[in-house]
Amino acid sequence: MRQFDLAPLYRSTVGFDRLFSALDQFATAEAAPTYPPYNIERTGENAYRITVAVAGFTESDLSIEVRENALTLKGERKAEAKAEFLHQGIAARAFERRFQLADHVQVTGAALENGLLHIDLVREVPEAKKPRRIQIATAGTPSAPVIEGDVRKDAVQQAA
Repeated sequence: MRQFDLAPLYRSTVGFDRLFSALDQFATAEAAPTYPPYNIERTGENAYRITVAVAGFTESDLSIEVRENALTLKGERKAEAKAEFLHQGIAARAFERRFQLADHVQVTGAALENGLLHIDLVREVPEAKKPRRIQIATAGTPSAPVIEGDVRKDAVQQAA
């Protein structure tokens, strides 16, 4: 695998620290965990849903936490009475899955249904961050609004 030194980029940019940290993490990442399987789907223009297959886990076995744009899902089954399995195909191991959230993405809810954990997300961009249309003034039109009126007529009325 190739090694990239991003140190020169850190010196010549401002405000891109998170981007370069993510690139460093991605470049040095080991094999990504594959358990539990999950889907990420877009349910609306600014709405998303993460669906995680957590068969055998109950609501009390799962925890969801959001901290600094990172969504962490943990699962740990409580110890049950030892059973003698002839075959154990349903995974019951503990897991921790992390999802990096973009700016302004909030978790709106979670539901466990038929062995699938659904986590609903919405992107709420503040008004100050939304794009605005700026009017361009031309040479013939002033950029500031003009109050129309006749200066001479106004001066005669004030004198009277």
